[in-house]
Amino acid sequence: MKPEKPTKKKRYKVSDYDKDEFRDSISTIDSSGKRAWIYPKSPSGRYHFYRKIVAAFLLVFLFGAPFIKINGNPLLLFDVLSRRFVILGQLFTPQDFHLFVLGMLLFVVFVVIFTVVFGRVFCGWVCPQTIFMEMVFRKIEYFIEGDAAAQKKLNKQEWDTEKIGKKTAKHLIFLGISFLISHTFLAYIVGVDRLWVLFEDTPTTHMSLFIALIVFTFLFYGVFAFLREQVCTTICPYGRLQGVLLDNDSIVVAYDDVRGEPRGKGKRESDPIERAADPRGDCVDCHLCVDVCPTGIDIRNGTQLECINCTACIDACDSIMTKFDLPTGLVRYASRNEIEKKQKFKFTTRMTAYSVVLMLLMIAMVGLLAVRTQVETIVLRAQGTTYQTTEKGDIRNMFTLLLINKTSDTLNINVKLEEENGTIQMIGTDKYILLPEQTVKEVILIDFPKDKLPPKRSDIHLQIFSNGEQIETVNTKFLSPFVAN
Repeated sequence: MKPEKPTKKKRYKVSDYDKDEFRDSISTIDSSGKRAWIYPKSPSGRYHFYRKIVAAFLLVFLFGAPFIKINGNPLLLFDVLSRRFVILGQLFTPQDFHLFVLGMLLFVVFVVIFTVVFGRVFCGWVCPQTIFMEMVFRKIEYFIEGDAAAQKKLNKQEWDTEKIGKKTAKHLIFLGISFLISHTFLAYIVGVDRLWVLFEDTPTTHMSLFIALIVFTFLFYGVFAFLREQVCTTICPYGRLQGVLLDNDSIVVAYDDVRGEPRGKGKRESDPIERAADPRGDCVDCHLCVDVCPTGIDIRNGTQLECINCTACIDACDSIMTKFDLPTGLVRYASRNEIEKKQKFKFTTRMTAYSVVLMLLMIAMVGLLAVRTQVETIVLRAQGTTYQTTEKGDIRNMFTLLLINKTSDTLNINVKLEEENGTIQMIGTDKYILLPEQTVKEVILIDFPKDKLPPKRSDIHLQIFSNGEQIETVNTKFLSPFVAN
């Protein structure tokens, strides 16, 4: 008889998954209340490759958009100081404030429904903070100081020539990139043409613009060199929305604890019988998912406010699963119901309700943009006047006409009265020439014969023509002493 094989000792350590514990502090704060500096390992893998492509596209667009012009207007401009906004080459003025409010509501509802369905994907893939931090500044840091272990070692060593050289080079490059970013953001606010003036003249000539440039530079430098992930974990309000927006049907970066627990170190047996008898789950407790996380969390503890859905833990876990001949996807995009109940994704009632609101807002926005005119026309009664009687016996009303050119073109504006019985007199001219973005305020007189008066306080209609084409009809009230027979 063959001797019995000795029983193998278990090489794994059962995790603390089932203990009645919970996390009552964020990952970037230690037990003493001080900041715990995060040293994430350099990520790699399928999702990271896709993120680099998305980041490259967004960075090219961010730095290139201020230089793109459509019909003489920049592609995007948010000149808050002059209350002048350009979106996709279309100029918007303060008179379009209702469109701004509707647009903000549309954006908020879109963010809500996107978060309800896909969690915090925006933060990990599109947010400028993450793009610059992980795809620009962190990459430079890896290149100069090395990976996580090398960075820790460098920070602990004395200030020798190596440390001074690497730290100086890194922070000088950080300052240079921050300077470039501040120029780009100011280009979105004041425009490229005005920003070039700062280079052509001395800084003292445009001191306010120069100070803003310096302030923005050090602001970005402080964020990316020192604050870093704290912007995502403690400053940005969007992360806090997860607590009220996410539910068990939301798709997030999730750890499959049903498959992975109880976790333990070491490779599982290759024999199917011994493998079936092994109480361990597929998680080998390698800790790599924690090591690569840019916010320092352990995804195995469930959805957390610090998680930005950057997928670094997915790539790290998949690489380990491949090495251990285990199926990938232990950490993956999934909902809680998919993991626990094996339910496929479905559109819930809440998602449908948000979608309906979003569609209604989009229809309203498209409708308002469709009826938006090139010229904003406002007709107001002249202050302190009612009606007058002319020498001919006609009844006259005096109005103030305000014309606002909302384009970058010069427009020839004519104003005509729709009612055939009345006459309109424009003081000083019969045609208004509106320069680009110009506002003109004039006085007009409207007369009606006594025997052809419109009813008391009735509407009259002013037709506005631009370059010979009617673009708008404006209503106003005409005051008369009696109702015509």
